[in-house]
Amino acid sequence: MKLHCLLVDDEPPALEVLESYVREVAHLELVAKCDNALQAFSLLQQHPVDLMFLDIKMPKMLGTDFLRSLRHPPQVIFTTAYREYAYEGFELDAVDYLLKPVSLERFLKAVAKASKTDLASPPPVESAPTIHPDAFLYFRIDRKMVKVVLRDILYVEGLKDYVKIHTLAGPPLVVKQTISGIEEKLSESNFLRIHRSFIVALDKIQTYSARHVEIAQQELPIGRLFRQRVDAVLN
Repeated sequence: MKLHCLLVDDEPPALEVLESYVREVAHLELVAKCDNALQAFSLLQQHPVDLMFLDIKMPKMLGTDFLRSLRHPPQVIFTTAYREYAYEGFELDAVDYLLKPVSLERFLKAVAKASKTDLASPPPVESAPTIHPDAFLYFRIDRKMVKVVLRDILYVEGLKDYVKIHTLAGPPLVVKQTISGIEEKLSESNFLRIHRSFIVALDKIQTYSARHVEIAQQELPIGRLFRQRVDAVLN
């Protein structure tokens, strides 16, 4: 079953990237491209759309305000260069939130979420997934590729262009990479971004409150923009 897609973005290069990605996926069909919310509103009155890729910061009307104005909106994946809009995106029940520049890998991950949501019958209830004991990633540290077993990770701490990976195996590992780059590599089923500077392993959380989680006797803050998502996952 194909998902009929609408692209809404005021930046031509961003539209071109999204269009190229849509054409790479067999079950996506591009209906139209728009460069503002008013065009998109008019098109939605004429054509059925299953999935809308919607920029947030656009002239005339913000994408978030546009979505609120729709009585029967399609599924929405927000695309934006502004991370501060993430909380509002989750509040509006968006399928996903893509930060520009959007990679093909991240695009496909978002589309997979939309495809699952679009299924007529709900998926069976399953127990929480666990990390395979042998699962690992390699990270470049001091000119070497160092193996890190995922089950050993306690939490990841972001420090501008570097991250510290805190593990059960010893002192923190310092990796020259952004925390968003690390987040892309970690499974959403097992790890959770709780703050712009922290990703935690869900099974390592000892206690939590509205403002903090505790892992290995360390109290880590829950960021205001992440609070709703954290509350939904932990509850």
